[in-house]
Amino acid sequence: MKLNFTILTIGLLLTQCFSSQAQIGIGNYQSSFKQEGNTFSFTYENAEVQLEFCSNEILRIRTSWSKEFEADEPWMVIKYDWPPVKVEAQEEQNNFAFSTEKLKISIEKAPFSISIADHNGNILSTDKTQTSPKGHYTQGTKVVAQKRLFPDEHFFGFGERMDFLDRRGKKVDLTVGRGIGRPHIIGAYNVLAANYSPIPFFMSTRGYGIFLHNSYETEWDMGSSNNESFSFGAKNGELDYYFMYGPSFSDILDHYTDITGKSPMMPKFGYGLQVGTYSGGTWGHEEMTSTDYVVALARKFRALGIPLDVLHLDSTWRIFGKSGGKGATTFEWRPTFEHPKAMFDSLYAMDLNMVGVHIRPRFDNGNTLNLLDQAREKGFVYPEEDNPGEFVNFFDQKSVDWWWENGAMKVASLEAMFFKTDEGSAFGRKANESDKTGPTSPEAQKLHNVFPIAYAKAPYEKFSEHNGLRGMNMTREGYAGIQRYPYIFAGDWPSEWQYFAPVIKAGLNIGVSGVSNWAHCMGGFEHDADPELYIRWCQFGMFSPVAHLFGMDHPGYKEPWNYGEEALTIFKKFDLLRYSLIPYIYSHSYEAHQTGMPLMRALVLEYQDDINVYEIGDQYMFGANLMICPVTEKGAKTRVVYLPEGTWFDYWTGEQYEGKQYLNVLTPLDQLPIFVKGGAIVPMQKPTQFIGKIPAKEIQVAIYPTEGITSKFSLYDDDGRSLDYREGKFAITEITNTMKSGKVEIDISTPKGDFQIAERGYQLQVHAENTPKMVKVNGKELEKLNDPSTKSKSWYYQANTKSIYIHLGEKNGKAIEVEIQ
Repeated sequence: MKLNFTILTIGLLLTQCFSSQAQIGIGNYQSSFKQEGNTFSFTYENAEVQLEFCSNEILRIRTSWSKEFEADEPWMVIKYDWPPVKVEAQEEQNNFAFSTEKLKISIEKAPFSISIADHNGNILSTDKTQTSPKGHYTQGTKVVAQKRLFPDEHFFGFGERMDFLDRRGKKVDLTVGRGIGRPHIIGAYNVLAANYSPIPFFMSTRGYGIFLHNSYETEWDMGSSNNESFSFGAKNGELDYYFMYGPSFSDILDHYTDITGKSPMMPKFGYGLQVGTYSGGTWGHEEMTSTDYVVALARKFRALGIPLDVLHLDSTWRIFGKSGGKGATTFEWRPTFEHPKAMFDSLYAMDLNMVGVHIRPRFDNGNTLNLLDQAREKGFVYPEEDNPGEFVNFFDQKSVDWWWENGAMKVASLEAMFFKTDEGSAFGRKANESDKTGPTSPEAQKLHNVFPIAYAKAPYEKFSEHNGLRGMNMTREGYAGIQRYPYIFAGDWPSEWQYFAPVIKAGLNIGVSGVSNWAHCMGGFEHDADPELYIRWCQFGMFSPVAHLFGMDHPGYKEPWNYGEEALTIFKKFDLLRYSLIPYIYSHSYEAHQTGMPLMRALVLEYQDDINVYEIGDQYMFGANLMICPVTEKGAKTRVVYLPEGTWFDYWTGEQYEGKQYLNVLTPLDQLPIFVKGGAIVPMQKPTQFIGKIPAKEIQVAIYPTEGITSKFSLYDDDGRSLDYREGKFAITEITNTMKSGKVEIDISTPKGDFQIAERGYQLQVHAENTPKMVKVNGKELEKLNDPSTKSKSWYYQANTKSIYIHLGEKNGKAIEVEIQ
């Protein structure tokens, strides 16, 4: 009997253990179908369900097995108050039916399932699958949604992933951090494990997107386990997700960034070159740091005529403290920095627009400052399980205020103007720079992924107020909503060819995840780069949303003159090219601010229906009109380029190609393959050594007319520095281009808006295979010249560039109409 009792007891325990992990669905509808504003609620056997219609295209779906819903949080989502939506709701025998202007939704009663169709009834997403489990369920603490996988469906998004673009048939876990392990090559330097900025959001080629509004670690099986279904879920918390209908990816990004926030306008000079420095002494060489090194560095950029706008001092500007070492911040200058205030004064005297410093999120005690002890005593650190804590409690405004006044102001008062907020992943996870794990409580696990957002938000807002300028903050980690504060960089990838192409993928994936302002360390971060890799990586960097040069390889530090004369020449060439494109780049930054459409665009964003582009990770659109094709193989003399549908022009030669074909193009070291889209309008300016307060006196507009195509470019202007653009103080100049039966018409409107643009002129460079018969401006024929000239109201043709150069002789005070025949 004793044996039988023991067996029975073990059996009961196993049953209880198994049942505790059993999958629990929503069950059958019970009662309480009700509406409050845009929200409809249902009571099912095992859970409460809510549907909130945020707009005609956006639906929020929430399921709670505890029958209680979580309060609104401010880190991922910033918009909860939606205007009324006209929804037709009807209860039928077996289901509930809802419809808006764009969507039709059906909710089954027994058991629960949801199907969403467009207004024509075409199913976009459904829980109805041939596999089990189905729909929404919980298993232990996990919450999961399972959906049907359609044969033609492909998925893009998921944040700054370095491995794949199209995630159909793949699994991925999303939580902030990078690979852990030694040696680094199979640990931290693991492109499969890199998760510096995961985003729990994807877009489907069926025309919809899903954002899982949950801050815990999330799991996504996009058809890996079964080719008829996909699933997504979180390890804890509520099953809360937004469904967004496009059908275009650009529309979906607009909806997603309506929910999580748009990218702000950075200062215009933020799109100039940004350089980081270890001030002459990286780790292990700290004694070599000095203020003189920093000043000499900036002076050399100016002396060599290499444009530069922003500089940051990385971690060795400060002493490493008594508790956290490299992984914490003392806010105490290293003794080798003898005159930090004079250093800042000298840098700004050389017309650098902004200088900042690197920090980490934990307080530490230094030799004269004991900020960690003070913060612990006052309760301004986040408590840990075995000690009072070290992390600044960036979730608490009083803690943020104390951190700013007693820590950040130690450098802000000397005119440091922004922070590089590093190591945001260490909250609730093993730090990269120490063996500390930080807080590990259940609440800390919930906050781990959103800590980088709170961490970036604090200095972004504090510095903006202190400087009286738009905020700047550079951060390595992020999560849904990080695009608001305002840019991230790709992390610490070695200067080796094997990491170059994955970094490009990281930029493409973060762009299709709602983040436009993104950077990387040109030439790689760690190790000495071979000159060819340095050149190729820097060419890509100059055509990245933010151009950032930084490395810790002592003593080279990725400064272009340390990689040979050829590298220096090519670096300068592409830096000048970037500065000439500032009107184009800045106008697209406004587009990102308005719509969420990134500057660096995976081809699938523009060519959603072209399956050929789904896994192209080494080409991208830079804005709407330029296709950039980095060379990622050592010694490559050619590379294969895919041209999507349309007409394309080789940027360097002007040669014209038709799309939907592959090309094998030459890749001389001093050229980056660039193709211009047919119909393109690309506003440019004469490059300057820095982006100043005085606007360009002339805009040079490159135009690529294409038969049958009408195109438009919205040239954006504001003061480039203040927050006045939020109040509508900006101006838009519309430029249009049409080619019909060989005749080209170009119109430049008068600026529209509340911002007063200084008087400026325009020069046109219009692609043409042959010399035109005549050029008219506002009905008057211009003088034709035989040789290059800047003579006003004239034009000439250059056969080697296949271009007509037109000096209009008109200012922006009135509309300009150009006719070319």
